[in-house]
Amino acid sequence: MSATAPYTGPSPIRRPVAVAALLAALVSLVFGLLLAGAGPASAHAALTGSDPQDGVVVDTAPKEVTLSFSEAIAVGDDSIRVLDPSGKRADTEAEPRDLSGSGTVRYGVALHSGLPDGTYTVAWQAISADSHPISGAFTFSIGAPSETTVALPSQEAGGGPVGVVYDIARYAAYGGFVLLVGGSAFVLVCWRRGATALPMQRLVVRGWLTLTAATLVMLLLRNPYTGSGKFADAFDLAGLQSVLDTKPGAALVSRLLLLGAAALFIAVLFGTYARREDEQEKKDLTFGLAVGGGVVAAGIAATWAMSEHASTGIQTSIAMPVDVAHLLAVAAWLGGLASLLVALYRTPDIGSAAVRRFSAVAFGSVVVLAATGIYQSWRQVGSWSALTGTRYGQLLILKVALIAVLLAVAWFSRRWTGRLTDSAVASSGAEEEEEAAAPEPENAAPAAPAEASDDVAPERAAQLARQRAVLTATKKKRIRDADPERSGLRRSVLAEAAVAVVLLAVTTMLTSTEPGRTEEEAAGGATAATAPAAGGPVNLSMPFDTGGENGKGTVRIDIDPGRTGSNDLHVWIDGSDGEPMDVPELKLALTLKSKDIGPLPVVPDRLAEGHWTASGVQIPMAGDWKVDVTVRTSDIDQVTIDKNAKIG
Repeated sequence: MSATAPYTGPSPIRRPVAVAALLAALVSLVFGLLLAGAGPASAHAALTGSDPQDGVVVDTAPKEVTLSFSEAIAVGDDSIRVLDPSGKRADTEAEPRDLSGSGTVRYGVALHSGLPDGTYTVAWQAISADSHPISGAFTFSIGAPSETTVALPSQEAGGGPVGVVYDIARYAAYGGFVLLVGGSAFVLVCWRRGATALPMQRLVVRGWLTLTAATLVMLLLRNPYTGSGKFADAFDLAGLQSVLDTKPGAALVSRLLLLGAAALFIAVLFGTYARREDEQEKKDLTFGLAVGGGVVAAGIAATWAMSEHASTGIQTSIAMPVDVAHLLAVAAWLGGLASLLVALYRTPDIGSAAVRRFSAVAFGSVVVLAATGIYQSWRQVGSWSALTGTRYGQLLILKVALIAVLLAVAWFSRRWTGRLTDSAVASSGAEEEEEAAAPEPENAAPAAPAEASDDVAPERAAQLARQRAVLTATKKKRIRDADPERSGLRRSVLAEAAVAVVLLAVTTMLTSTEPGRTEEEAAGGATAATAPAAGGPVNLSMPFDTGGENGKGTVRIDIDPGRTGSNDLHVWIDGSDGEPMDVPELKLALTLKSKDIGPLPVVPDRLAEGHWTASGVQIPMAGDWKVDVTVRTSDIDQVTIDKNAKIG
């Protein structure tokens, strides 16, 4: 329905131009703000590096394999598997060790000793902080590449038939939430008499049933969705228990508990509230239902915010309340639209005042949607390339286009709303009252004696009442269908509802798609992390002065071959006289600030006087690395010096 103020008068030439300008300005504002510069944000976790790297050939078998991710993940016993060329486990099959620190997310698994040469496959699967399963695989070789017989699953985590059913349940959950919250709000705010209308009751109850059923399905399928991909595991009690210990599982259980409170709300709304006739009592109950229902609706919306995109990345303390407001605005607009459609087609006595009140509600919802949508897009996209070159960005463009179409159709609904009158409904009601008050015809057949019709009369009276109700409803429908304003409004609202169904589907797809900003960052990080970069030996020379006696000298460092992967590091220390100089302690650390990697400590071994060495120093990716060297020349004299070096 309309997302603008009520119609105040015709302006057939200027109004289309004004609406077109408003739509153009809205679209420009959305894209302009979402592409403004911002700090990094993430939603789906992505692999940003590994040691050993993808495709690298190492001289000796590493003791462990480590993986770095763009954000926090949940891992299990088999989240990281290392397979030898024959497909057997090369890792110790223990739970991955958490090696995170200094802003990096890193996990590692230990390998068996004495691994033979050949190509090894690393397969990993985890759950991102925004509840979505992620997986992948890469290879590295020891000594020299070889043939491998490893057969990895063809489908990604969260795919297959289980993934399809889970996605359908996710869409149904959003749809049920929209009908439940939007339908209830429509009755309380726009059309209180609708509480007695059976079609409105059915709409809200079906929304509750859909959301409840979809939530149960998602809870049962959560284990196979993030794991095996088999429907049979939906009833695995151990797997269900593990799901309940996760953030998404807790959110789904919380939603079910809140739906119990929502059932009580529905019972009061269509029971006690619908039967109230005293205006003051009804007003007081309306306020109580609005407050209680609003709290329950916000709580249900929060179950999405606390477990999906808004719960991870930057500014989560802002993003989650914004996401709740966004979901409530969607429900008020699209759910109210569905309620209005049902009222126009199934309950012919809805008045123009209720339609105009919904027009104001829709306008407020669109304002909230615009503000919250711009902020969410800013967090998840951030560049033209991410907008046009990623699936998330393309879906976002489609969503904005659908909103523009919806607003355009709403403009036509607004015009019909401005012309709407209550004459048809009033006339049908007056005719019904006249018929009820009309005297019995003079030639009517006399009533049967009471003693002869004690059993027949009640059944006959009920039958006549039903026939009269059908005739009255048919007459109302005929009068309603003859009203051109109401017919036009029904058609335009039906068109709005059709667009809204597609819009809700696109929105659901966005919630399960990796945001454009994260996809671009992951692609860049993966390129740097997995492509062994060509390079040459790195030679550094750094003077130092610890301030004590014999505290001056020069540190010379060689890193060979000076590329990603395994390197040999040599350190020489010369005194102020140019002769080799021994020191009590020498430490090094490598930091790649551009990727928030490090500091990676290096502890070299003393090889000879003034000469230290370390072998197998792993450089995870190419870049401008800062080399920190700490030199201690006495118990109290120490200094740390640094220099940048281009490695790879």
